[in-house]
Amino acid sequence: MKHSIKSALICLCVAVSSNALAKSSISDDKFRQLEENLPTPNTYRTASGAPGHQYWQQAVDYKIDITLDDEKQTLSGSETIDYTNNSPDTLRYLWLQLDQNKLADNAGAKTTRTAPSKKITYSGLRNAIETDEFQGGYDITKVTGSNGKALSYVINGTMMRIDLPKALKTGKSVELNINWNYQLHEQKVLGGRSGYEYFKEDDNYLYEIASWFPRAAAYYDVMGWQNKQFIGSGEFTLEFGDYDVSITVPADHVVAATGVLQNPKDVLTKTQRDRLTKAKKADKPVLIITPEEALENEKSRATTTKTWEFEAKNVRDFAFASSRKFIWDAQGYKGGKTDTMAMSYYPNEGNPLWEKYSTESIIHTMEQYNKYTFAYPYPVSISVNGPVGGMEYPMITFNGPRPTLDKETGEKTYSRRTKYGLIGVIIHEVGHNYFPMIVNSDERQWTWMDEGLNTFLQFVAEQAWEEGYPSRRGDAANITSYMKSDNQVPIMTNSESILQFGNNAYGKPATALNILRETVMGRELFDFAFKEYAQRWKFKRPTPADFFRTMEDASGVDLDWFWRGWFYTTDHVDIALGNIHLYRPNSQNPDTEEAWERALDNEKPDFISKVRNKDQWVRTDDKPELLDFYNEHDKFTATNAARNKYNKSNAKLEQWQKDLLVDERNFYIVDFENKGGLVMPIILELTYADNTTERVTLPAEIWRRNSKIVSKLLVREKELTGIAIDPNWETADVDVSNNYWPARPIKSRFDLYKRKKDDMMRDYNVELKSANDKEEKNKEEKEEVEQQ
Repeated sequence: MKHSIKSALICLCVAVSSNALAKSSISDDKFRQLEENLPTPNTYRTASGAPGHQYWQQAVDYKIDITLDDEKQTLSGSETIDYTNNSPDTLRYLWLQLDQNKLADNAGAKTTRTAPSKKITYSGLRNAIETDEFQGGYDITKVTGSNGKALSYVINGTMMRIDLPKALKTGKSVELNINWNYQLHEQKVLGGRSGYEYFKEDDNYLYEIASWFPRAAAYYDVMGWQNKQFIGSGEFTLEFGDYDVSITVPADHVVAATGVLQNPKDVLTKTQRDRLTKAKKADKPVLIITPEEALENEKSRATTTKTWEFEAKNVRDFAFASSRKFIWDAQGYKGGKTDTMAMSYYPNEGNPLWEKYSTESIIHTMEQYNKYTFAYPYPVSISVNGPVGGMEYPMITFNGPRPTLDKETGEKTYSRRTKYGLIGVIIHEVGHNYFPMIVNSDERQWTWMDEGLNTFLQFVAEQAWEEGYPSRRGDAANITSYMKSDNQVPIMTNSESILQFGNNAYGKPATALNILRETVMGRELFDFAFKEYAQRWKFKRPTPADFFRTMEDASGVDLDWFWRGWFYTTDHVDIALGNIHLYRPNSQNPDTEEAWERALDNEKPDFISKVRNKDQWVRTDDKPELLDFYNEHDKFTATNAARNKYNKSNAKLEQWQKDLLVDERNFYIVDFENKGGLVMPIILELTYADNTTERVTLPAEIWRRNSKIVSKLLVREKELTGIAIDPNWETADVDVSNNYWPARPIKSRFDLYKRKKDDMMRDYNVELKSANDKEEKNKEEKEEVEQQ
């Protein structure tokens, strides 16, 4: 880049390269409207992004009895499904999800799994071997209608189609009865979102059970049946309904589950019930089961069972956890329309971390998310520590981080990373109760609609936890490496086809929303629009178009360029600072202008020959008579003719025009180049000669006529001494080295080390061998040529 001074002000507007503009086409138009990519609005989904007046969704209620066998690690159950068809369509069959079939023989998740690299961890190789050997999946033993007669069904991978004896018309319901069983797996070996953890030290199990019953697949206006196979990444697209669930476990187990416990007198002691009553109004967590009591429970081995009965209203799923190892604490939380019980279940292995942070993190999440969405509506919110690293279900979440046991000292400690990892994962998973457990997006199709939106709010909530909270995702600078990598696919990619899941579905959309809030729209407009989206679509199923349209509708900001660039392409942000020109008005006064030209000429360096010829003899040294009036007046001296012409022209001007000719302000034209392809606002920090600074934001629309090169006129009283693009690194610019004038060095450091003697000899031997090999090869090639 360069900084040049020009004598004439040639333009008072944004300068656009005509050549570049001529080469552009409609495909290069970053600001063309997004309607070509979005579905046509209709009576179900409006052009404003709101549900239409004929919006509908199915209703599915469940009554389930399940038994957990702690000796064989199996589940066996029966369920009654009451399916109501609220669609305008007649249905001849219903699709159910059998997600545990992901672990069955010849499952797509197994057959499509690619080979590991040559370098693999012990646990990775173990997982690959045992996944193939594990005999998992559902054993469906009965499928009948309300009359007890068997129904015809077909199992296709992770989906089951049940053929109805009579077509289900609009407004009608049908009853299904299904019995099943399946083998649970060790989660830390086979992975996944469910399973058990075995504690060898005390011979105990901790179960986190999810996706455990045949569940109705979603049927809705945009997709019809969402019966895409579950390969492992695309999560669960489900319908809302009421659940009545009975869970039979060993009598010494404690169960945490979606919903409200209906028979506390049958499964809890009076002391535990009294503690729960106290916890409801407590200002800090109350222990329902103490660490000492949990240690005693670990030693027991019940020979009888208890049945825990739970009821949950208007939820889209149901999960539970069970173990005799659980410590249990609880605290009531009331805020606005939220009145709930925050509860944590964890083994002694989770302390001292869990007793301090888990329940507090649950309450913090609800406080923060309520501000930006809606009041948490459910009666409980639970965090469970077990084998699953982080997973969400209505009213209950599974969260993994624990302290580390020092085997030498016997003490448990935790690192900074573990502490913030626990707080962060609880905020994230509890946050999922808002997205997608209530704002019920299609996870099987669009992971970003729940993970991305939730990760954005997670960042906001984390920053409200403490100053300087070390959030992993949300900060624009944290996504730049991914943005410039070759492993990108657009955010608008189906869940099973994403290459880097964390960056694509979590980090990039969360960062995009942060930039939208802080830089593009501003907090006031963004927060109102985002809350409007959450309010419109709670307990309903939105699509990407509904989100995009609502954000624009509620804010009055055209964001099609933003959605296109950030969500539909793999372009990145790289705005470079180009040439900087300093202009001044041409006063047309020959005395003024010629003096100015003389000053500019004097600033030019002398050509090297002139420098070396200085003080050498020249002819006029001996013959001064060769000098004339041109030697007395340089080429910049104004002539009378020029003065007369100026006086005549100036007399015809109006006063405001004369004022412009002598305007002494600085007219800077700054060039910008969009190297990354992603148009964004240009944020400038201007530094002046008096060391003051000014912040200037040029909206993204500055690129609307040319998305590659633009120029901007800056008229300033003071002299500019520095310009910085994106001084706070808020736009995810992948290369900040071209963001400054004057240019700044990129700071880093050398990692120095002391070479060992044997390393030096090894390097010497390698070099010697390489030289000998090269010499031998050259000799062979020479002999081969000679033979030819």
